[in-house]
Amino acid sequence: MVDGGHRLSRRGFLSGLGVASVSAGLGAGMGMAGVPSARGVYADLGVRPLINAAGTYTALSGSLLLPEVRAAMDEASRAYVSLPELHEACGNRIAALVGAEAALVTAGCAAALTLATAACVCGEDEDAIRRVPDTEGLKNEVVFLKEQRFGYDHAIRNVGVKIVEAESKAEMRSAINDRTAMLFYLNNANDRSPMTRDEVAALGKQAGVPTLIDAAADLPPAQNLSAYHEMGYDLVAFSGGKGLRGPQCSGFLAGRKDLIQAAYANGSPNSNSVARIAKVGKEEIVGLTRAVELYFERDHEAEWNEWEARVRHILATVEDIPSVSGERFVPEIANAVPHAAIEWDPNRVALTRQDFVNALRDGEPRIEVRPSDPGEPRLEIGVWMMEPNDHWVVATRCAEILGTAAG
Repeated sequence: MVDGGHRLSRRGFLSGLGVASVSAGLGAGMGMAGVPSARGVYADLGVRPLINAAGTYTALSGSLLLPEVRAAMDEASRAYVSLPELHEACGNRIAALVGAEAALVTAGCAAALTLATAACVCGEDEDAIRRVPDTEGLKNEVVFLKEQRFGYDHAIRNVGVKIVEAESKAEMRSAINDRTAMLFYLNNANDRSPMTRDEVAALGKQAGVPTLIDAAADLPPAQNLSAYHEMGYDLVAFSGGKGLRGPQCSGFLAGRKDLIQAAYANGSPNSNSVARIAKVGKEEIVGLTRAVELYFERDHEAEWNEWEARVRHILATVEDIPSVSGERFVPEIANAVPHAAIEWDPNRVALTRQDFVNALRDGEPRIEVRPSDPGEPRLEIGVWMMEPNDHWVVATRCAEILGTAAG
């Protein structure tokens, strides 16, 4: 029991990322900017560290732990505790911070989706919990807007539910019946859906059906931590290893007390439950809780200003190269922070986007950039996951590659 007072997929960064050999050119200690030397644990495994000029993509290991989070996890690792008691205490702390009735630390946002669905289907009924994904006799339909089917709806289908697609407001309303367990909304798709997030929250209240919103990558802005509860969503899911800079394998589910209690009953450490495989340890529970606390303590304005400065430096470094231009942009929802985009005339600069990506990836230090249309002469750079001074390295390398290609 846990209670308390641009449209790129965040998961779609797998293409072309294989394991590369370690360069022998780096010495001991630290390499250029914030990239660790090739010596150490990654060198032993034959894996090259990289500058993250993309964003909080899972395939690039999300974000880096804040020092305070790392310290909290280390301290947590040094004693045994009751996981049920720890879940309750940390759930209380997070719920109080985000303005929800209750909260539960999960093994990533996908696990939060599975737990939320199981809570709406099974509640705390032990027989139902033991039977799923056999949902015969249970409410076992989840209504989606068709545009919001996405790569992680498998986390919802794991519970044995049928996803019912709706293509309009009228279809969404008519899809609700006595078998409907939950209405789902993908926050990242708000700008391309026939219903807005607040309309779906209101529909759920009107119909008496629980609502879940996936807001995994939607920090910043900080107010999102409480906005969806205020909007009326019964359950809200966030990732812990993205903007929060908590453990990569963490997330949390927050919302109605009865549903959070049911979510806990459907997962670890409880045996014979659908989400038992999504175990979250004491280190991640404590680390995620500390990350949420720190998020409320951050100077978000100063952080934003630093990102803006990094973008300006990158764009200024390439602006004098013939046939090259740059722009600052902010994605509308996920990763909604300042980014840099570099464009060039392919008739005058003999370079494809993939050539550019490969040159950055194969150089030293390795640099990974944001995924974008492979056919466009455009490179998109995320600056917010960079370590201090990484933007200098990225800007210099981009200018060198473009300058060489421009002849």
